[in-house]
Amino acid sequence: MAATDTLREAPAVRSGSGLVSSRWPAELDLWFAPEGGRTRLRRQHRGPLVVQQPFYPEADGTCHVYVLHPPGGVAGGDTLSQRFHLADGARALLTTPSATKFYRSAHAASGQETLIRVGAGAVCEYLPQETIVFDGADAAIATRVELAPDAVYVGWDFVSLGRPASGEAFAEGHLRQRTEIRRAGRPIWFERLSLPGRSALGAAPYALAGAPIMATMVYAGPMMEDTDARVRDAVGADGAGLFSVSQLDDVLVCRFLGTKMYRAKALFARAWDALRTGSMGKPASVPRIWAT
Repeated sequence: MAATDTLREAPAVRSGSGLVSSRWPAELDLWFAPEGGRTRLRRQHRGPLVVQQPFYPEADGTCHVYVLHPPGGVAGGDTLSQRFHLADGARALLTTPSATKFYRSAHAASGQETLIRVGAGAVCEYLPQETIVFDGADAAIATRVELAPDAVYVGWDFVSLGRPASGEAFAEGHLRQRTEIRRAGRPIWFERLSLPGRSALGAAPYALAGAPIMATMVYAGPMMEDTDARVRDAVGADGAGLFSVSQLDDVLVCRFLGTKMYRAKALFARAWDALRTGSMGKPASVPRIWAT
């Protein structure tokens, strides 16, 4: 499928007045397919969104890929569009080398749209580093995942509202997030967030409870009756933030609310390892870039 075809089908990122106008568009298409005992990568890009050489640290030939955005931040009017296509039987782990930053913008919304298609028997792990939403940013983030009946997917997102380590709160601006997962065309997970700066949701005990760091991980794949308990036991009682696990009919969802990003990452790494070990039969293979 050509990149121009997939672009028309990508999730729409909208501002209050319509589609985001892109001042510095960046597009990336990645195709993964099994070949010779490994998952091989084909790529196409336009603008400042690229990948490094793939890595193969696992015995089953899983392709580890680092998605790079060299400018380091998303300014007002910029849009990042990425589309990942996994053929039947492919295995890929995608991450980023650093945080994605949405900068303050007074005139135009900025956005990131991700489309992931996972074929029969394929496994996709989409585990990017955190997203930092600067005070005054107008950011729209949309992710759509389309799964074959027996495909496996795990994805997470970490969001920092403002820069709490620098004392910056998310007082102005707007964050919009949308995540949709479909299996064989049927929706199995849908979530939408609209959070203006100084929103009552930020302080409400039933929402963010004043926490500047929030994170969500969604796993869609084979589960046992006690998968949630196994994940909960692996994570343990940390005491630094709120962590929860919910096992639904089609997905398992982990949540975090707190004040420290490194706590969220540590807890989710344990949860990811438990899911991999119990449901995929192999332990987590941590990307080397996370240690740099």
